[in-house]
Amino acid sequence: MQADIGLIGLAVMGQNLVLNMNDHGFSVAVFNRTAAKTEEFLAGPADGRETIIGTRSIEEFVAALKKPRRVMLMVKAGEVVDRFIEMVLPHLESGDIIIDGGNSHFPDSIRRTQSLREKGILFIGTGVSGGEEGARFGPSIMPGGDPKAWPAVKDIFQSIAAKAPDGDPCCDWVGEDGAGHYVKMVHNGIEYGDMQLIAEAYHLMRSGLGMSADEMHEVFAEWNKTELDSYLIEITRDILAYRDSDGSPLLENILDAAGQKGTGKWTGIDALELGVPVTLIVEAVFARALSSRKEERVRASEVLTGPKRTFSGDKTAFVEAIRKALLASKIISYTQGFMQIAEAARHYNWNIDMGGVANMWRGGCIIRSTFLGDIKRAFDKNARLDSLILDDFFRELIDSCQDSWRTVVAEAALLGIPVPAFSTALAFYDGYRTARLPANMLQAQRDYFGAHTYERLDKPRGEFFHTNWTGSGGNVSAGTYNA
Repeated sequence: MQADIGLIGLAVMGQNLVLNMNDHGFSVAVFNRTAAKTEEFLAGPADGRETIIGTRSIEEFVAALKKPRRVMLMVKAGEVVDRFIEMVLPHLESGDIIIDGGNSHFPDSIRRTQSLREKGILFIGTGVSGGEEGARFGPSIMPGGDPKAWPAVKDIFQSIAAKAPDGDPCCDWVGEDGAGHYVKMVHNGIEYGDMQLIAEAYHLMRSGLGMSADEMHEVFAEWNKTELDSYLIEITRDILAYRDSDGSPLLENILDAAGQKGTGKWTGIDALELGVPVTLIVEAVFARALSSRKEERVRASEVLTGPKRTFSGDKTAFVEAIRKALLASKIISYTQGFMQIAEAARHYNWNIDMGGVANMWRGGCIIRSTFLGDIKRAFDKNARLDSLILDDFFRELIDSCQDSWRTVVAEAALLGIPVPAFSTALAFYDGYRTARLPANMLQAQRDYFGAHTYERLDKPRGEFFHTNWTGSGGNVSAGTYNA
Protein backbone atom coordinates (compact mmCIF):
# COMPACT_ATOMS: atom_id res chain seq x y z
CA MET A 1 0.00 0.00 0.00
CA GLN A 2 1.16 3.52 -0.81
CA ALA A 3 0.15 6.58 1.20
CA ASP A 4 -1.74 9.67 0.04
CA ILE A 5 0.65 11.94 1.93
CA GLY A 6 3.76 11.64 4.08
CA LEU A 7 4.59 13.57 7.24
CA ILE A 8 8.02 14.07 8.79
CA GLY A 9 8.22 15.16 12.44
CA LEU A 10 6.21 13.33 15.07
CA ALA A 11 6.04 15.87 17.87
CA VAL A 12 2.53 16.49 19.20
CA MET A 13 1.42 18.74 16.29
CA GLY A 14 2.72 16.26 13.71
CA GLN A 15 1.11 13.27 15.40
CA ASN A 16 -2.26 15.04 15.70
CA LEU A 17 -2.24 16.09 12.04
CA VAL A 18 -1.52 12.49 11.02
CA LEU A 19 -4.44 11.21 13.10
CA ASN A 20 -6.68 13.98 11.71
CA MET A 21 -5.78 13.07 8.12
CA ASN A 22 -6.32 9.38 8.82
CA ASP A 23 -9.72 10.09 10.41
CA HIS A 24 -10.73 11.71 7.12
CA GLY A 25 -9.81 8.69 5.05
CA PHE A 26 -6.27 9.54 3.96
CA SER A 27 -3.43 7.07 4.28
CA VAL A 28 -0.30 8.62 5.79
CA ALA A 29 3.35 7.57 5.78
CA VAL A 30 5.32 8.85 8.77
CA PHE A 31 9.00 9.35 9.56
CA ASN A 32 10.84 10.80 12.52
CA ARG A 33 14.57 11.38 12.81
CA THR A 34 14.47 9.54 16.15
CA ALA A 35 13.18 6.08 15.22
CA ALA A 36 11.98 5.42 18.76
CA LYS A 37 9.46 8.26 18.40
CA THR A 38 8.00 6.54 15.32
CA GLU A 39 7.69 3.24 17.17
CA GLU A 40 6.03 4.92 20.16
CA PHE A 41 3.52 6.62 17.87
CA LEU A 42 2.68 3.41 15.99
CA ALA A 43 2.29 1.45 19.23
CA GLY A 44 0.38 4.26 20.96
CA PRO A 45 -1.95 6.83 19.31
CA ALA A 46 -1.75 5.13 15.88
CA ASP A 47 -2.20 1.59 17.19
CA GLY A 48 -4.61 -0.41 15.03
CA ARG A 49 -4.63 2.13 12.19
CA GLU A 50 -3.51 0.08 9.22
CA THR A 51 -3.40 3.07 6.87
CA ILE A 52 -0.74 4.85 8.90
CA ILE A 53 2.56 3.53 7.59
CA GLY A 54 5.67 3.75 9.73
CA THR A 55 9.02 4.11 7.95
CA ARG A 56 12.57 3.91 9.28
CA SER A 57 14.54 5.75 6.59
CA ILE A 58 14.03 8.61 4.15
CA GLU A 59 14.32 6.16 1.24
CA GLU A 60 11.59 3.94 2.70
CA PHE A 61 9.47 7.00 3.51
CA VAL A 62 9.57 8.42 -0.03
CA ALA A 63 9.00 4.98 -1.58
CA ALA A 64 5.80 4.65 0.47
CA LEU A 65 4.18 7.69 -1.21
CA LYS A 66 1.83 7.86 -4.20
CA LYS A 67 2.82 10.14 -7.08
CA PRO A 68 2.91 13.05 -7.13
CA ARG A 69 4.55 12.61 -3.75
CA ARG A 70 3.32 14.93 -1.01
CA VAL A 71 5.88 15.40 1.76
CA MET A 72 4.79 17.51 4.74
CA LEU A 73 7.41 18.76 7.21
CA MET A 74 6.33 19.44 10.79
CA VAL A 75 9.76 20.29 12.19
CA LYS A 76 11.42 23.25 13.89
CA ALA A 77 11.54 26.36 11.68
CA GLY A 78 14.86 27.52 10.24
CA GLU A 79 17.84 25.37 9.32
CA VAL A 80 16.09 22.13 10.30
CA VAL A 81 13.57 22.62 7.48
CA ASP A 82 16.35 23.15 4.96
CA ARG A 83 18.19 20.05 6.19
CA PHE A 84 15.14 17.84 5.73
CA ILE A 85 14.49 19.32 2.29
CA GLU A 86 18.06 18.39 1.35
CA MET A 87 17.49 14.87 2.70
CA VAL A 88 14.34 14.16 0.67
CA LEU A 89 15.29 16.00 -2.54
CA PRO A 90 17.50 13.25 -4.03
CA HIS A 91 14.57 10.83 -3.81
CA LEU A 92 11.93 13.08 -5.39
CA GLU A 93 10.92 13.63 -9.03
CA SER A 94 9.68 16.61 -11.00
CA GLY A 95 6.16 17.54 -9.92
CA ASP A 96 6.50 16.19 -6.37
CA ILE A 97 5.48 18.49 -3.53
CA ILE A 98 7.18 19.58 -0.30
CA ILE A 99 4.99 21.23 2.34
CA ASP A 100 6.42 23.17 5.28
CA GLY A 101 3.77 23.28 8.00
CA GLY A 102 5.93 24.89 10.70
CA ASN A 103 6.09 28.49 11.90
CA SER A 104 8.62 29.52 9.26
CA HIS A 105 9.52 33.12 8.52
CA PHE A 106 7.95 34.14 5.20
CA PRO A 107 11.25 35.16 3.48
CA ASP A 108 12.37 31.54 3.91
CA SER A 109 9.22 30.38 2.13
CA ILE A 110 9.86 32.85 -0.70
CA ARG A 111 13.39 31.48 -1.06
CA ARG A 112 12.32 27.83 -0.88
CA THR A 113 9.54 28.26 -3.43
CA GLN A 114 11.96 29.76 -5.93
CA SER A 115 14.88 27.39 -5.35
CA LEU A 116 12.72 24.23 -5.44
CA ARG A 117 10.91 25.41 -8.56
CA GLU A 118 14.28 25.48 -10.31
CA LYS A 119 14.65 21.79 -9.41
CA GLY A 120 11.17 20.89 -10.64
CA ILE A 121 9.74 20.51 -7.12
CA LEU A 122 6.59 22.32 -6.00
CA PHE A 123 6.70 23.98 -2.58
CA ILE A 124 3.95 24.99 -0.17
CA GLY A 125 4.64 27.03 2.97
CA THR A 126 1.53 26.76 5.10
CA GLY A 127 0.58 28.33 8.39
CA VAL A 128 -1.25 25.97 10.75
CA SER A 129 -3.06 27.53 13.71
CA GLY A 130 -5.06 26.04 16.54
CA GLY A 131 -2.45 24.35 18.67
CA GLU A 132 -2.56 20.67 19.56
CA GLU A 133 -6.36 20.45 19.71
CA GLY A 134 -6.74 22.23 16.38
CA ALA A 135 -4.24 19.93 14.69
CA ARG A 136 -6.18 16.90 15.96
CA PHE A 137 -9.74 18.00 15.27
CA GLY A 138 -9.53 20.88 12.77
CA PRO A 139 -6.99 23.70 12.49
CA SER A 140 -7.01 26.86 10.43
CA ILE A 141 -4.68 26.19 7.49
CA MET A 142 -3.12 29.01 5.43
CA PRO A 143 -1.23 27.61 2.40
CA GLY A 144 0.87 29.63 -0.02
CA GLY A 145 3.73 28.86 -2.39
CA ASP A 146 3.65 27.42 -5.89
CA PRO A 147 0.02 27.58 -7.10
CA LYS A 148 0.53 24.45 -9.21
CA ALA A 149 0.76 22.44 -5.98
CA TRP A 150 -2.64 23.49 -4.60
CA PRO A 151 -4.88 21.08 -6.57
CA ALA A 152 -2.83 18.12 -5.30
CA VAL A 153 -3.33 18.98 -1.61
CA LYS A 154 -6.62 20.91 -1.62
CA ASP A 155 -8.85 17.94 -0.78
CA ILE A 156 -6.61 16.80 2.08
CA PHE A 157 -6.20 20.24 3.63
CA GLN A 158 -9.83 21.32 3.32
CA SER A 159 -11.02 17.97 4.70
CA ILE A 160 -8.93 18.20 7.87
CA ALA A 161 -9.38 21.95 8.43
CA ALA A 162 -11.82 23.45 10.90
CA LYS A 163 -15.21 24.43 9.52
CA ALA A 164 -16.75 27.86 9.92
CA PRO A 165 -20.31 28.06 11.32
CA ASP A 166 -21.70 28.00 7.77
CA GLY A 167 -19.66 24.90 6.92
CA ASP A 168 -16.92 26.58 4.86
CA PRO A 169 -13.50 25.01 5.44
CA CYS A 170 -11.08 27.32 7.27
CA CYS A 171 -8.50 26.74 4.56
CA ASP A 172 -8.03 28.12 1.07
CA TRP A 173 -5.15 29.12 -1.15
CA VAL A 174 -3.64 32.35 0.17
CA GLY A 175 -1.19 33.37 -2.56
CA GLU A 176 2.23 32.99 -4.10
CA ASP A 177 5.56 31.97 -2.47
CA GLY A 178 5.60 33.36 1.11
CA ALA A 179 1.98 34.52 1.31
CA GLY A 180 0.74 31.64 3.46
CA HIS A 181 3.39 32.04 6.12
CA TYR A 182 2.98 35.84 5.95
CA VAL A 183 -0.72 35.60 6.74
CA LYS A 184 0.05 33.18 9.60
CA MET A 185 2.66 35.66 10.89
CA VAL A 186 0.11 38.50 10.95
CA HIS A 187 -2.42 36.14 12.54
CA ASN A 188 0.07 35.65 15.35
CA GLY A 189 0.66 39.41 15.58
CA ILE A 190 -3.08 39.99 16.00
CA GLU A 191 -3.02 37.21 18.60
CA TYR A 192 -0.35 39.16 20.54
CA GLY A 193 -2.59 42.24 20.43
CA ASP A 194 -5.73 40.39 21.51
CA MET A 195 -3.94 38.72 24.41
CA GLN A 196 -2.47 42.02 25.63
CA LEU A 197 -5.87 43.74 25.46
CA ILE A 198 -7.46 40.98 27.53
CA ALA A 199 -4.59 41.17 30.02
CA GLU A 200 -5.16 44.93 30.37
CA ALA A 201 -8.89 44.41 30.95
CA TYR A 202 -8.01 41.87 33.66
CA HIS A 203 -5.49 44.32 35.20
CA LEU A 204 -8.08 47.11 35.34
CA MET A 205 -10.64 44.86 37.05
CA ARG A 206 -8.14 43.27 39.44
CA SER A 207 -6.02 46.28 40.43
CA GLY A 208 -8.39 49.13 39.63
CA LEU A 209 -11.66 47.67 40.89
CA GLY A 210 -10.35 45.09 43.36
CA MET A 211 -12.34 42.27 41.79
CA SER A 212 -11.72 38.64 42.73
CA ALA A 213 -10.89 35.85 40.27
CA ASP A 214 -14.40 34.46 40.69
CA GLU A 215 -15.97 37.84 39.94
CA MET A 216 -13.80 38.25 36.83
CA HIS A 217 -14.62 34.68 35.74
CA GLU A 218 -18.31 35.63 35.76
CA VAL A 219 -17.57 38.82 33.79
CA PHE A 220 -15.68 36.98 31.04
CA ALA A 221 -18.38 34.31 30.92
CA GLU A 222 -20.94 37.05 30.24
CA TRP A 223 -18.68 38.84 27.76
CA ASN A 224 -18.40 35.63 25.76
CA LYS A 225 -22.15 35.88 25.06
CA THR A 226 -21.66 39.29 23.37
CA GLU A 227 -19.76 40.54 20.29
CA LEU A 228 -16.58 39.51 22.15
CA ASP A 229 -17.44 35.81 21.74
CA SER A 230 -14.07 34.25 20.88
CA TYR A 231 -11.57 31.53 21.76
CA LEU A 232 -9.33 33.86 23.79
CA ILE A 233 -12.25 35.16 25.88
CA GLU A 234 -13.32 31.53 26.48
CA ILE A 235 -9.93 30.43 27.77
CA THR A 236 -9.60 33.58 29.90
CA ARG A 237 -12.93 32.68 31.53
CA ASP A 238 -11.62 29.17 32.25
CA ILE A 239 -8.20 30.36 33.48
CA LEU A 240 -9.85 32.64 36.06
CA ALA A 241 -11.83 29.69 37.45
CA TYR A 242 -8.87 27.30 37.71
CA ARG A 243 -7.63 26.52 41.21
CA ASP A 244 -4.12 25.63 42.39
CA SER A 245 -3.49 22.63 44.66
CA ASP A 246 -4.13 24.79 47.74
CA GLY A 247 -7.47 26.02 46.41
CA SER A 248 -6.26 29.51 45.48
CA PRO A 249 -6.62 30.86 41.92
CA LEU A 250 -3.70 29.42 39.95
CA LEU A 251 -3.43 32.64 37.89
CA GLU A 252 -2.32 34.61 40.97
CA ASN A 253 0.63 32.22 41.45
CA ILE A 254 1.99 32.59 37.89
CA LEU A 255 5.03 34.85 37.43
CA ASP A 256 4.19 38.03 35.49
CA ALA A 257 7.00 37.73 32.92
CA ALA A 258 5.75 36.88 29.42
CA GLY A 259 7.64 34.83 26.87
CA GLN A 260 7.48 35.04 23.09
CA LYS A 261 8.62 32.94 20.14
CA GLY A 262 9.21 35.74 17.64
CA THR A 263 6.23 35.87 15.27
CA GLY A 264 4.87 39.05 16.85
CA LYS A 265 8.30 40.62 16.51
CA TRP A 266 8.47 39.54 12.84
CA THR A 267 5.08 41.19 12.25
CA GLY A 268 6.32 44.45 13.72
CA ILE A 269 9.62 44.39 11.83
CA ASP A 270 7.96 43.88 8.45
CA ALA A 271 5.32 46.52 9.27
CA LEU A 272 8.16 48.98 9.84
CA GLU A 273 9.75 47.94 6.54
CA LEU A 274 6.45 48.48 4.72
CA GLY A 275 5.52 51.66 6.62
CA VAL A 276 2.25 50.23 7.98
CA PRO A 277 1.18 51.63 11.39
CA VAL A 278 0.46 48.39 13.28
CA THR A 279 0.92 50.22 16.55
CA LEU A 280 -1.15 47.87 18.69
CA ILE A 281 0.71 44.71 17.69
CA VAL A 282 4.09 46.37 18.22
CA GLU A 283 2.98 47.75 21.59
CA ALA A 284 1.88 44.24 22.60
CA VAL A 285 5.35 42.92 21.74
CA PHE A 286 6.98 45.71 23.77
CA ALA A 287 4.60 45.01 26.69
CA ARG A 288 5.94 41.45 26.82
CA ALA A 289 9.49 42.78 26.68
CA LEU A 290 8.78 45.13 29.60
CA SER A 291 7.15 42.33 31.60
CA SER A 292 10.27 40.20 31.21
CA ARG A 293 12.25 42.77 33.25
CA LYS A 294 10.60 41.46 36.41
CA GLU A 295 13.42 41.99 38.90
CA GLU A 296 14.11 45.48 37.52
CA ARG A 297 10.41 46.38 37.85
CA VAL A 298 10.32 45.16 41.44
CA ARG A 299 13.26 47.41 42.31
CA ALA A 300 11.65 50.34 40.47
CA SER A 301 8.37 49.83 42.33
CA GLU A 302 10.17 50.59 45.58
CA VAL A 303 11.40 54.03 44.50
CA LEU A 304 9.10 55.32 41.73
CA THR A 305 5.78 56.83 42.77
CA GLY A 306 2.43 56.98 41.05
CA PRO A 307 -1.02 58.42 41.77
CA LYS A 308 -2.67 57.69 45.13
CA ARG A 309 -6.15 57.83 43.59
CA THR A 310 -8.56 54.91 43.98
CA PHE A 311 -11.62 54.18 41.86
CA SER A 312 -14.77 55.72 43.32
CA GLY A 313 -17.31 55.43 40.52
CA ASP A 314 -19.97 52.89 39.55
CA LYS A 315 -18.14 49.56 39.39
CA THR A 316 -20.74 47.78 37.25
CA ALA A 317 -20.83 50.65 34.74
CA PHE A 318 -17.03 50.72 34.54
CA VAL A 319 -16.87 46.96 33.85
CA GLU A 320 -19.22 47.54 30.92
CA ALA A 321 -17.00 50.44 29.78
CA ILE A 322 -14.01 48.07 29.84
CA ARG A 323 -15.96 45.61 27.68
CA LYS A 324 -16.65 48.31 25.10
CA ALA A 325 -13.05 49.53 25.20
CA LEU A 326 -11.89 45.95 24.64
CA LEU A 327 -14.25 45.53 21.69
CA ALA A 328 -13.22 48.81 20.06
CA SER A 329 -9.52 48.09 20.56
CA LYS A 330 -9.93 44.55 19.21
CA ILE A 331 -11.45 46.01 16.03
CA ILE A 332 -8.38 48.25 15.70
CA SER A 333 -6.11 45.22 16.12
CA TYR A 334 -7.77 43.44 13.19
CA THR A 335 -7.90 46.68 11.19
CA GLN A 336 -4.14 47.08 11.47
CA GLY A 337 -3.49 43.42 10.70
CA PHE A 338 -5.56 43.50 7.51
CA MET A 339 -3.89 46.80 6.54
CA GLN A 340 -0.54 45.07 6.79
CA ILE A 341 -1.63 42.06 4.73
CA ALA A 342 -3.01 44.35 2.01
CA GLU A 343 0.20 46.38 1.86
CA ALA A 344 2.32 43.21 1.81
CA ALA A 345 0.23 41.84 -1.06
CA ARG A 346 1.01 44.99 -3.07
CA HIS A 347 4.68 44.98 -2.10
CA TYR A 348 5.38 41.29 -2.68
CA ASN A 349 3.01 40.97 -5.65
CA TRP A 350 0.65 38.49 -3.99
CA ASN A 351 -2.99 38.12 -5.00
CA ILE A 352 -4.62 37.74 -1.57
CA ASP A 353 -8.39 37.56 -1.04
CA MET A 354 -8.91 39.54 2.18
CA GLY A 355 -12.38 38.11 2.77
CA GLY A 356 -10.88 34.66 2.26
CA VAL A 357 -8.31 35.36 4.98
CA ALA A 358 -11.09 36.33 7.40
CA ASN A 359 -12.91 33.12 6.49
CA MET A 360 -9.83 31.01 7.25
CA TRP A 361 -9.68 32.56 10.72
CA ARG A 362 -13.36 31.93 11.57
CA GLY A 363 -12.63 28.52 13.07
CA GLY A 364 -9.79 26.40 14.37
CA CYS A 365 -7.31 29.19 15.09
CA ILE A 366 -6.35 31.10 18.22
CA ILE A 367 -7.91 34.40 17.09
CA ARG A 368 -11.21 32.91 15.94
CA SER A 369 -14.07 35.14 17.00
CA THR A 370 -17.67 35.87 16.11
CA PHE A 371 -17.01 39.11 14.25
CA LEU A 372 -14.63 37.52 11.72
CA GLY A 373 -17.82 36.72 9.81
CA ASP A 374 -18.54 40.46 9.78
CA ILE A 375 -14.98 41.12 8.54
CA LYS A 376 -15.52 38.66 5.68
CA ARG A 377 -18.79 40.40 4.77
CA ALA A 378 -17.04 43.79 4.81
CA PHE A 379 -14.41 42.65 2.30
CA ASP A 380 -16.98 40.74 0.24
CA LYS A 381 -18.86 44.06 -0.14
CA ASN A 382 -15.69 45.98 -1.00
CA ALA A 383 -12.59 43.96 -1.84
CA ARG A 384 -10.57 47.21 -2.01
CA LEU A 385 -11.63 48.49 1.40
CA ASP A 386 -8.79 50.74 2.65
CA SER A 387 -9.50 50.13 6.30
CA LEU A 388 -11.89 47.89 8.20
CA ILE A 389 -13.14 50.80 10.30
CA LEU A 390 -14.43 52.52 7.14
CA ASP A 391 -16.97 49.71 6.71
CA ASP A 392 -20.39 50.83 7.98
CA PHE A 393 -20.78 47.95 10.42
CA PHE A 394 -17.44 48.49 12.15
CA ARG A 395 -17.61 52.29 11.96
CA GLU A 396 -20.94 52.26 13.79
CA LEU A 397 -19.77 49.63 16.29
CA ILE A 398 -16.68 51.66 17.23
CA ASP A 399 -18.80 54.81 17.46
CA SER A 400 -21.08 53.07 19.96
CA CYS A 401 -18.03 52.16 22.09
CA GLN A 402 -16.12 55.41 21.75
CA ASP A 403 -17.17 57.25 24.92
CA SER A 404 -16.53 54.18 27.08
CA TRP A 405 -13.16 53.62 25.39
CA ARG A 406 -12.03 57.16 26.20
CA THR A 407 -13.32 56.88 29.77
CA VAL A 408 -11.34 53.68 30.35
CA VAL A 409 -8.08 55.07 28.95
CA ALA A 410 -8.45 58.28 30.96
CA GLU A 411 -9.36 56.48 34.19
CA ALA A 412 -6.46 54.06 33.75
CA ALA A 413 -4.06 57.02 33.48
CA LEU A 414 -5.52 58.60 36.61
CA LEU A 415 -5.22 55.31 38.50
CA GLY A 416 -1.67 54.73 37.26
CA ILE A 417 -2.57 51.39 35.64
CA PRO A 418 -0.68 50.83 32.36
CA VAL A 419 -2.93 50.09 29.37
CA PRO A 420 -0.52 50.45 26.42
CA ALA A 421 -2.65 48.47 23.96
CA PHE A 422 -5.93 50.26 24.83
CA SER A 423 -4.12 53.60 24.64
CA THR A 424 -2.32 53.05 21.35
CA ALA A 425 -5.48 51.66 19.75
CA LEU A 426 -7.33 54.86 20.67
CA ALA A 427 -4.42 57.01 19.48
CA PHE A 428 -4.43 55.18 16.13
CA TYR A 429 -8.19 55.73 15.78
CA ASP A 430 -7.86 59.44 16.54
CA GLY A 431 -4.88 59.77 14.20
CA TYR A 432 -6.65 57.93 11.38
CA ARG A 433 -9.78 60.09 11.64
CA THR A 434 -7.79 63.38 11.76
CA ALA A 435 -7.64 65.18 8.41
CA ARG A 436 -4.64 67.29 9.39
CA LEU A 437 -1.91 65.89 11.63
CA PRO A 438 1.13 67.83 12.93
CA ALA A 439 3.41 66.09 10.41
CA ASN A 440 3.83 69.47 8.68
CA MET A 441 5.98 70.41 11.68
CA LEU A 442 8.03 67.21 11.22
CA GLN A 443 8.59 68.02 7.57
CA ALA A 444 9.63 71.58 8.37
CA GLN A 445 12.11 70.29 10.97
CA ARG A 446 13.52 67.71 8.53
CA ASP A 447 13.95 70.38 5.88
CA TYR A 448 15.52 72.77 8.38
CA PHE A 449 18.29 70.45 9.59
CA GLY A 450 18.69 68.13 6.59
CA ALA A 451 17.27 69.89 3.52
CA HIS A 452 14.91 66.90 3.08
CA THR A 453 12.26 69.06 1.32
CA TYR A 454 8.50 69.17 1.83
CA GLU A 455 5.28 69.30 -0.18
CA ARG A 456 2.81 72.21 -0.01
CA LEU A 457 -0.95 72.20 0.56
CA ASP A 458 -1.40 74.67 -2.29
CA LYS A 459 0.61 72.62 -4.82
CA PRO A 460 0.07 69.18 -6.45
CA ARG A 461 1.32 66.07 -4.62
CA GLY A 462 4.76 65.04 -5.83
CA GLU A 463 6.11 68.59 -6.14
CA PHE A 464 8.82 69.23 -3.53
CA PHE A 465 10.21 72.43 -2.02
CA HIS A 466 13.17 73.45 0.12
CA THR A 467 13.51 76.57 2.26
CA ASN A 468 16.78 78.20 3.33
CA TRP A 469 15.50 78.60 6.89
CA THR A 470 18.54 80.42 8.34
CA GLY A 471 19.64 82.40 5.30
CA SER A 472 23.03 80.72 5.43
CA GLY A 473 22.21 77.11 4.74
CA GLY A 474 22.10 77.30 0.97
CA ASN A 475 19.38 76.34 -1.47
CA VAL A 476 20.54 72.82 -2.36
CA SER A 477 18.12 70.12 -1.11
CA ALA A 478 18.78 66.48 -0.29
CA GLY A 479 18.65 64.05 -3.20
CA THR A 480 16.05 61.69 -1.73
CA TYR A 481 12.65 62.14 -0.17
CA ASN A 482 10.66 59.79 2.03
CA ALA A 483 7.31 60.91 3.44
